Amino acid sequence: MKNKLFSATTFMILLAVTFVSAQDWPQYLGPHRNSISDEKGILRTWPETGPEVLWTVNVGIGYGGPIVKDGKVYLLDRDNKVGDNLRCFELATGKELWNFAYDAPGTVMFPGSRSVPAIDGNFVYSCGQYGDLYCVDINTHLPVWKKQIWTDFGGELPEGDPGFGGPFPTWALSQCPLVYGELVILASQAPDAGVVAYDKLSGELKWKTPSLGRTGYVSPTIVKIDDNDHLVMITASAGGRGGQELVPGNVVGIDPLNGEIL
Repeated sequence: MKNKLFSATTFMILLAVTFVSAQDWPQYLGPHRNSISDEKGILRTWPETGPEVLWTVNVGIGYGGPIVKDGKVYLLDRDNKVGDNLRCFELATGKELWNFAYDAPGTVMFPGSRSVPAIDGNFVYSCGQYGDLYCVDINTHLPVWKKQIWTDFGGELPEGDPGFGGPFPTWALSQCPLVYGELVILASQAPDAGVVAYDKLSGELKWKTPSLGRTGYVSPTIVKIDDNDHLVMITASAGGRGGQELVPGNVVGIDPLNGEIL
């Protein structure tokens, strides 16, 4: 259960294209949040020995991933005894340029960071496993604003490993921020809010939906329907094993500007 780029000990950059001129990868699933790159000239097959490893660095445990913009790599990793750590590396060399760490101690099943940051302009947005959402200035390396997407909406943090069936998600919060226009959008999936949107510069809450269903591990995304942007969120199903009744999940369309359920 290890991401090929972000394992328990090592983060590596592989040479598959000449990356100095490669397209940025500024958020989860890439520029268009759909796992598709516009880059040309990408290798269709790798050499038998694999791509050349350019550099490696040691990082904390996790299942998240990096983003890349303007020759820099950003990654949220974690130390369960201390908390979360947003780190910035030089893409060409792997040199760590700066980091911003904050207290968020504790552990959950399969512990570690489990989200991908998003960068927009001079700000990078990241969300830790307990719901700590930070906007950090990439020039000062300091937080501009901070929110708690779980406890701000009626959720309670676990005192230990939450296990199965508790009020806190079994595998914690796995949210990759989505920047849409002037908004930063995430699915808090807390008791009093399903999806929430903040002003990306001030952190002001702009809208929230009611609870949409069971807590899952899906980040919202934008899709085009009849040439209109719809924010789509999928919630988790439950049961269906050993004779248990299946409780289906929901697929929900939302107006990304005001949170109206479509």
